[in-house]
Amino acid sequence: MQYTNRKNINRGYMKLEVWNDTLELFSIVFRMLSKLEKVDFKLQGQILDAAQSISANIAEGYCRRTINEYLYFLNVGLGSLGELMTRVTGLNLIEKIFQDDFHSFDELHYKVENKLLALIKSLQEKQKVGTWEMELKEPSEPYQS
Repeated sequence: MQYTNRKNINRGYMKLEVWNDTLELFSIVFRMLSKLEKVDFKLQGQILDAAQSISANIAEGYCRRTINEYLYFLNVGLGSLGELMTRVTGLNLIEKIFQDDFHSFDELHYKVENKLLALIKSLQEKQKVGTWEMELKEPSEPYQS
């Protein structure tokens, strides 16, 4: 999905499948929470924060431009995925979430988790072999203003 027509090298994270999937996960979580009755606002806020933190950390790490920082923020995003699963599973345990909603959430969460793990592993391999390029290279086409 394309969210903006403005592109540059710093917005390359928008091409990542995992980043796009995390936005879809946030959307599912938001819709799931909007159906809940009598759930603590603080808990809802924590769940939404965790869901939104995943895509934000992928983007921030990408924009840092060093492999160590990128990996750090990807791992922070992975931690947010764990937090999100824990909080939503708790709501599921006390039967506050519809089973169909939990199934959709769990399916996409699993997909995002595996893609993020694969990205981390791929970057760790590049780090080990030394094939990571830190230098920003100008694209062949000019940026749009």
